[in-house]
Amino acid sequence: MNKRHFLKTTAALAAAAAFGSAHAQTAIKFQLDWRFEGPAALFLQPAAKGYFKAAGLDVTIDSGNGSGGTVTRVASGTYDMGFADMAALMEFHANNPDAPNKPVAVMMVYNNTPAAVLALKKSGIAKPADLSGKKLGAPVFDAGRKAFPIFQKANAVSNVAWTSMDPPLRETMLVRGDIDAITGFSFTSLLNLEARGVKAEDVVILPYADHGVKLYGNVIIASPKLIKDNPAAVKAFLSAFAKGAKEVMANPAAAIETVKARDGIINVALETRRLQLAVDSVVASPDARKEGFGQVNPGRLSLMASQVSDAYGTKTRIDPKLVWNGSMLPSVAELNVLPPAKK
Repeated sequence: MNKRHFLKTTAALAAAAAFGSAHAQTAIKFQLDWRFEGPAALFLQPAAKGYFKAAGLDVTIDSGNGSGGTVTRVASGTYDMGFADMAALMEFHANNPDAPNKPVAVMMVYNNTPAAVLALKKSGIAKPADLSGKKLGAPVFDAGRKAFPIFQKANAVSNVAWTSMDPPLRETMLVRGDIDAITGFSFTSLLNLEARGVKAEDVVILPYADHGVKLYGNVIIASPKLIKDNPAAVKAFLSAFAKGAKEVMANPAAAIETVKARDGIINVALETRRLQLAVDSVVASPDARKEGFGQVNPGRLSLMASQVSDAYGTKTRIDPKLVWNGSMLPSVAELNVLPPAKK
């Protein structure tokens, strides 16, 4: 065999190997809980940096329209994995006990629920007790509204009246004075209020996590079919995600470019703040540092299952063992992703 023929053969073999490996990639359809906003960088960064690809995965990331929809679409098989509120996942399990493909949480991302009550300082509301007898507003499916009975019980709040609206009207109605307070994700509603001309210092935020409600927030979920057929792919996804998330938390301003690449009309400064607020309040929270990124505390998960069963009035009681599977989590070293605690 002459040298030229040898080189051509070697090149052909390399091309064939590359073609084969490209086709060996596992396709994963992933749905976010919401639009392409700041926190989406946690997922878009590992995709943009090629970490999923390097792990043998061909990941497609789509925006969502609420955690309930994400859970339903993973259950239906439209998506393989997703990002959704743990309470929404629990609710689906308890209300659909016979569903054949109930998604399972495989990694904790928002160690604390971002749910909070927000009011304007001029309302005189400064603490949970001040909410008694007040008019609250939120969409009917809002996570904070659905979990409000837990907050109410923990803080002895009584006699609240609810007004329902579509999400875009929530903060507008608060600013107009139609309602006294709202429930929502702290880092979303605060920035929405600012966009309507309210100064941050004029907003009162009562995070559930700071007022006796230790609910978990958003988790990465996977379909039982994917877990059964290809647990290695789930583990590879989580490892690549952790690697990207570490970079995002170390430098949110740089990571926000991955969000802009998916939605060119975002307000970069605003979404960078949203991402930083999310990281500080729910991803790198004191509880997350105590329990370890990605993981759950079994006792806390059991308490949440019981609280959500009661607050949401589910058809059956939630079994915490059925909603969580931590067996595919990366190593402790790979999960060491949280930035240094702020002084």
